[in-house]
Amino acid sequence: MIDSLQLTARHRVATPVNWKQGEDVIIAGSVSNEEAKEIWPEGWQSPKPYIRIVPQPEAPVLAETSS
Repeated sequence: MIDSLQLTARHRVATPVNWKQGEDVIIAGSVSNEEAKEIWPEGWQSPKPYIRIVPQPEAPVLAETSS
């Protein structure tokens, strides 16, 4: 569940019920088609006009810090 929340916060996507790491996600409804085209230029699947499905975005690599 934490992965889903972090993904939603960082990438403006939503996760379906029973979503697992690596599965497709849904572009948030608050993202316009114009914005979505900039973020996902390769496009998306749209089984319904209001659902836009894309592969899970890659998590950003965090820089390691030395102790």
